[in-house]
Amino acid sequence: MNPTVRLARTAGLYYLAVAVLGGFAHAVRTQVYVAGDAAATLQHVQDHSDLVRLSFTADLTSATFMVFLVLALSRLVGHVDRTTARLMVLLVTVFVAIICLNLVSQFGALAVATDPAYGASFGPGGTAGLVLLLMELQHTGYLVAQIFFGLWLLPLGRLVLGSGLFPRPLGFALIVAAAAYVVDVAIQVLAPGDTAVVSGVVIVPIVTLAEVSMLVYLLVRGIRSPTVARTAPTERPLVPA
Repeated sequence: MNPTVRLARTAGLYYLAVAVLGGFAHAVRTQVYVAGDAAATLQHVQDHSDLVRLSFTADLTSATFMVFLVLALSRLVGHVDRTTARLMVLLVTVFVAIICLNLVSQFGALAVATDPAYGASFGPGGTAGLVLLLMELQHTGYLVAQIFFGLWLLPLGRLVLGSGLFPRPLGFALIVAAAAYVVDVAIQVLAPGDTAVVSGVVIVPIVTLAEVSMLVYLLVRGIRSPTVARTAPTERPLVPA
């Protein structure tokens, strides 16, 4: 297999790991966190403590694969513009740092909900309130992280457009998805009542189409043409490929 094609498919595997693990962690969070309902949130965390612990691990692993993914993509399309490639890596680094720090809130909520010592100290009402607060802090932290998760698609889209390794519509789709992620955060913060309508009907389809298209193209096709691959500059490997 052509080395560039192999690198592209390796990036696709990293992307798949990020999507599967991150999706699982998100599904667990939405199952246990009930906004504004401390008693229900506490009960859900206690009833699904093993899942919450697994989602913690899944998020950490997903963040690790995210680093591998951006390094692989930087090696794949970074020759287009080194400054843009560095910006892409920087944005992902900020995103991963926020995600990892943000997980402390989830682990804290799990500890408070399941350790009898906290229940004895805070009482039933105090324990429920603290668990809800920690889960709400994590929810807010993910909104902050989403800004950078969206913005990294902007330099990626620019590099995809200039690389010649991928269809141009894919690059434009990634740029639009970057804007959609940021708009979604603004809506959730400034107009939370409109989140379900705008995000569910407009934002989610846009980002899903762009990212799934990129993931599938990397895995299935790799790059647009083996001929182009032979002319694309390569670097010293940054991650195993």
